[in-house]
Amino acid sequence: MDRNFFDISGKVAVMTGACGILGTTIVKYFAAQGAKVVLLDLDRAAGLGEKIVSEIKADGGEACFLATNVLDKAVLEDNYSRIISMYGGIDILLNAAGGNMASATVPPDKSIFDLDVDAVKKVTELNLFGTIIPTMVFAKAMVEKKSGSIINFASESALRPLTRVAGYGVAKAAVANWTKWLCAELAMKFGEGIRVNAIAPGFLLTNQNRTLLTNPDGSLTDRSHTILAHTPIGRFLEPEELLGTLHWLASDASRAVTGTVAVVDGGFDAFSI
Repeated sequence: MDRNFFDISGKVAVMTGACGILGTTIVKYFAAQGAKVVLLDLDRAAGLGEKIVSEIKADGGEACFLATNVLDKAVLEDNYSRIISMYGGIDILLNAAGGNMASATVPPDKSIFDLDVDAVKKVTELNLFGTIIPTMVFAKAMVEKKSGSIINFASESALRPLTRVAGYGVAKAAVANWTKWLCAELAMKFGEGIRVNAIAPGFLLTNQNRTLLTNPDGSLTDRSHTILAHTPIGRFLEPEELLGTLHWLASDASRAVTGTVAVVDGGFDAFSI
């Protein structure tokens, strides 16, 4: 058998939250594998999306950037129309938009009774509905040809409640549950070729958590030392270490895999004492 089940060349891959540290690494990798990549993100830093696209094109890849809002269905519908006009379809959807707010956590000197419920609602809306709404829009292209791979971004905090992380953990646990529900909904009503999975990354140093994990001088915080003491590989993950799992889930190599949450965490979830 000479077929390469991991081949994603020519596939159209759409990614929300594409311009962060993780997103940039992922879209550049997918483009290097021959996928046509659509970067969707808020246009927070003027020209950032276009800069990433130009870097991809300089390396011989194909990509475009569209400003979006994952909570605004009308904006997403416009994105969808433009993507279909450019590429004719969508094969891979990576729902990576999300984030946390300091006010949705419970710091050591406070308790559940001090929790900002409005902040928890905002974090839940961004992470959960910021996954649901794009799927409602972009999965239509997959239904039309009865094939496609949707990859949601859960988190280690979806699997094991982390102290202090209240809102984000709840939201990502909901994303994991939504992934399992949606896999059955799409496969049973629109065909086995449409798959839905999630990835649950462990701890990486990103712009979102840098102040939590490092001190102003760059040294590790006490919380970082606690995390690493419970991570068998003894270090934080690198963004590149998610790529193999994402590639597998996006490709035909995982064509019978749906409804799973793939854990990439250096053993954190398996550790006990």
